[in-house]
Parts: sequence; C-alpha cells; structure tokens
Amino acid sequence: MGATISTCWGAMPFTAELFPPTPAAYKPIICGFQYFPLMTVIQWILSWHPAGKTSSQSIFNIPGHIAWSAMELVGPINLIYSMVTPSPYAPSFSDLPMSNILVVALYCTHYFNRAIISPFFSAPSMSPIHIAIMSFAMLFNWFNSACLAGWLRGYSVPTIPSFYTASSSGGLPPRSGVVDLLPTVGVILFAIGMAGNIYSETTLFRLRREEAEKRASKKTDDPTLTGGEARGSHNKFHKVYVIPPTSGVFRYILYPHYIFEWLEWTGFALFGTAIAPLSALPASATASSVAITPPLHLAPWLVPAAWVAGKLAVPLPLPAVVFVANAITNMLPHARWGRKWYVDKFGEKAVAGRGAVVPGCAWM
Repeated sequence: MGATISTCWGAMPFTAELFPPTPAAYKPIICGFQYFPLMTVIQWILSWHPAGKTSSQSIFNIPGHIAWSAMELVGPINLIYSMVTPSPYAPSFSDLPMSNILVVALYCTHYFNRAIISPFFSAPSMSPIHIAIMSFAMLFNWFNSACLAGWLRGYSVPTIPSFYTASSSGGLPPRSGVVDLLPTVGVILFAIGMAGNIYSETTLFRLRREEAEKRASKKTDDPTLTGGEARGSHNKFHKVYVIPPTSGVFRYILYPHYIFEWLEWTGFALFGTAIAPLSALPASATASSVAITPPLHLAPWLVPAAWVAGKLAVPLPLPAVVFVANAITNMLPHARWGRKWYVDKFGEKAVAGRGAVVPGCAWM
C-alpha cells in the first residue's frame, strides 16, 4: 500500500493539467484521494479542531461564515469549471448524457445550501475557523470535485480487482429490471438525506436562538449577569450552544445530521450507477471515453463496492464511492470528539446515554 501511495504522489501532474484535470492527471488524483481515510487516523488521536464549538482564539482565525462559505464553494466552482471548459479529451458539456448533468446538479444543490444558505441565512452565528481547517477543507473539496469531473466527462479507469465485465457487443451486460431502479432509489435517498440534514441542523440553530434569547432576557432583567459565553461579542448568539433534547431525530443520537448526510451521498453514489462509460453509449461524434492505463489498484476498503457493482452488472461509480468513504471516515472522529465535548460541557446525564452516531454507544 505504501508503494502505491508513493507511486500516486510521484505521478502528480503539473498545475496546467489540473484545471480542468487531463486524463494524465485524473488517475493520480483519484489514486491519492482514495487513501484519504488513512489521514483521518490523526483525527482520531488528536481532538484539535479549531472550528465551531471547539474553536479558540488565534491570529490565524477567519470569520466563521466567510471561511465556511469559501471552503464549501471550492467544490461546485471547480466541478462546474471542469465540466464546461472545452477539452480535447472529452465531449462538451452540452453533449453529455442527461444523467451526467443531473449528477452535477445534485452535487451543486447540496453545496449551494452548505455554502450560501446555511452560513448566511440559517445559522444564528458561526465561530471563527482556523485557516488550517479551512485550507484542508478546500483541498478535500478540490480533490473530490476533480475526481467527479473526470468521471463525468468520460475518463475510464480500469481497476484491480474488477468484477464488472461489459458484454461482447460493447454495451452493458444484461441485468434485472430491479437494478435499473437503482438511480431512482438513489435520487430518493439523496432527497431524504438532504432534507434530514437540513432539518437536523436548523433544529440545532433554532435551539441556539431560543437559548440566546433566554439568556439575553435574563441579562436584561438582572444586570449582574455577564452573559458568559457571549462576552466579548456583539452577537448575542456567539458561542451559545445547547445540547438537543432527547426527542425527534435527536432521540437516540447526537449527530443525526451526519447520518443524513451519509445517506445523501450514498444515494448520490447509487444514482451514479446510471453513469455508463461513454464508449458503452450509442456511437456519436462526441461519445467516446478516454481509456486510462495501467489499471488503478483499489484501496482495500473499496473492493467490496467493486464486488457489489460487478454482481449487479453496473459500472462502478468509483469517485462517488470514494466520496462516501472519505466523508464517513472524515466525519466519524468529529462525531466522537463532539460527543465528548457534550459530556464535558453538559454532563453525562444531559447526554442521556445517546451515542454520537450509534444509538446507546458511549464511545461512538
């Protein structure tokens, strides 16, 4: 595995090949990005995460809503730019199948909410974010959107192992009608996940507003109260946090918005099974995929997804699957440390035995 990572790093292309990614750049990008879960080991060891509830004073801090919007906008901007920029290696955006364009629309819909609606209209306040956190998030979103762009523009990377075999006629192999419903199921899961994620977060925002209003009212009634966490800020919502009550989506876990986001991206990957290699589509002047060799050795944790895709006789939506794996492994340690923060701040009794993302699990 170490040799594979070194090979990916050594093959990283020049900047001119990255915007948008060329076929030569695409393989080392996705090769390196699939090993992102290894980097998250550091997140399990260190609780340092100067953003949100756990932010701290630093000269390297950036206002929360500005930093959040900037780091979340990198993905959709890079994806749209990479998709619409003319390339000698891929068809134009207007010539792509509708399924490819819909994937772009789903991705951008999510990030429009995350980058614009959430920080500027939904959240009552956002704590400062350290420039290191913002930079790492920007890098993650660039890698992710670059992988998606290459995939959607028709770059075809054979994998080892591979369980998917096209039919001898050059098209897709026979499969059941049930499998053909996967993209529809994917869109439904994406919609449920996004709606649940937004509902969970707006519930937290509402609870924060109510708590801040309550504190402001008490402070008005009793001038001896200092406002505690809000001290030093003109925003009465600043650093006002509450633990959600044991009801609704927070009844059994503290981070249902994480679970809903994972459901959202799982649906995204399922819809990605509709993205066939362009060479498997009816012949046209532009519908030709770019074959990239040699094959890509899959990270061990991606092999089960490749096996399932092969059994279902659907193309492996590799960048979408990589995105799901990376999102989960990135967010899990945040949830784990977040639960500890809740316990330290409000006590185990207020946590009421809830896990971070696993019901009843004190560790997770």
